[in-house]
Amino acid sequence: MSDTNQRIEDVVKSHDVVLFMKGTPLFPQCGFSSRACAILDHCKVEFESVDVLQDMEIRQGIKAYSDWPTIPQLYVKGEFVGGSDIMMEMFEAGELQQMLADKEVAKAE
Repeated sequence: MSDTNQRIEDVVKSHDVVLFMKGTPLFPQCGFSSRACAILDHCKVEFESVDVLQDMEIRQGIKAYSDWPTIPQLYVKGEFVGGSDIMMEMFEAGELQQMLADKEVAKAE
């Protein structure tokens, strides 16, 4: 496993919810990342964010790690969920909230 893959895996495995995004939750740098943060905020869960704009190895490596070409990318309990479109579809159907509940993800303070 490459060093980049190991770094990604360490983050994914050490947090219940991880969002690889452009920017930060306070200052998202694209509309898709902004929407992904809004969805997670609405679900009231704690999540770790990784700003891929700060590290080109992570920005490219996450696409190979998940075999998914776009960012943002959501992981819940180590499992790749998808990007903002999939998050929105799941959220609107109630599936994302159910997944978070089923996996006993910690609620935000």
